[in-house]
Amino acid sequence: MSLHLNKIIILFIAIFIFTSCTSKKYYTSSSYKNSSSYSKIKNQKMRNSKAMHRATMRSYIVHGKRYYPTKTHVGEEFTGIASWYGPDFHAKLTSNGEIYDMYGQTAASKTLPMNTMVKVYNNDNGKSTIVRINDRGPFVVGRIIDLSNKAAHDIDMVKKGTANIRIKVIGFDGIVANNKQEKRITKYSAKYYIQVGVFSSINGAKSVKRKFNLILTSQHKAIIKQEMLNNKRINRVWINGFRSEQEASDFKDEQGLQNAIIIAH
Repeated sequence: MSLHLNKIIILFIAIFIFTSCTSKKYYTSSSYKNSSSYSKIKNQKMRNSKAMHRATMRSYIVHGKRYYPTKTHVGEEFTGIASWYGPDFHAKLTSNGEIYDMYGQTAASKTLPMNTMVKVYNNDNGKSTIVRINDRGPFVVGRIIDLSNKAAHDIDMVKKGTANIRIKVIGFDGIVANNKQEKRITKYSAKYYIQVGVFSSINGAKSVKRKFNLILTSQHKAIIKQEMLNNKRINRVWINGFRSEQEASDFKDEQGLQNAIIIAH
């Protein structure tokens, strides 16, 4: 075989490998609609069975950390960082058994119930979008939602990769609640606190509150609850942010708070 022919074959192989690798990353709109993944996704229905909800509301462990999916209510808000996921997960199964569509209006949350509808506000530019939760994640500290590629484009955060956002729960089961429904849809359970101190002096309570807030993550916060007992004002220091008794108990064990008590409120 001639040297010239060898060079031609090597060049052809290099071009083939390059085009194959780049084509795996992103779809154009036309190639996507002609792809096998599009035919799998376009006719899928929202999964909303009782069995699915039972399975996806159980606690689970990722990277050694346990997460506690929790019921919520329309109007509840959260702030944090959003990220997005796309080609590497496209056409793969989500946590609720659907097929992930990077062009759909969906998102992943670590704890919100499946099919919860949320409005996502990009605090960096004022843009917003509405998505349905159908997956779990993102498992990165500080990030509270992982948007589909389409939703990330809606709020103009694709290039940056992350955004400072606020999310508001606006419905369940894939349906956005109206004003009348907002008053009666309260898929909500008791919140749990850990009491770490009781003081007659407000200054003592404030000192303990400050110490805990210096070490707590954004998920938890030390607060002071005041009440009258035997005609005297007492100041209780509570740590909030727990959605179940088990979550609060695990936190106690992890932080070595053996003398603290758990309170449902």
